[in-house]
Amino acid sequence: MPKPSDVDEYLAGFAQPARSRLEEIRAICRAAAPAAEERIKWNQPTYVHASGVILVMFSGHKAHANVVFTPSTRETFAEELTAFRTGKGSVALPYDQPVPTDVLRRMIHHRIREHEDDGVLWM
Repeated sequence: MPKPSDVDEYLAGFAQPARSRLEEIRAICRAAAPAAEERIKWNQPTYVHASGVILVMFSGHKAHANVVFTPSTRETFAEELTAFRTGKGSVALPYDQPVPTDVLRRMIHHRIREHEDDGVLWM
């Protein structure tokens, strides 16, 4: 896929069911962090705090979407993510399973708080 210039272009590069899942994750990010700027960083949709610090990013893959937070955010919600494959700061969301909307929303809110209140930067 050529390097996208914006999130709409990024999403247009995916067929279903990936595109619908990525659009759903985008809507969750926008609703949970309405003041964040939506950008493409490292060829992925990224939500950036007014301070310039990354809050969350996501990407599409063959069988899942990947949502990436700081490791501290992912660890805070570890018990609620046991049904998903996780990495250092990432959560893999299979296209054939429902998105854990409430958990993602709370993770984004936590990430904003940990940056604004605790000064936690990106990885």
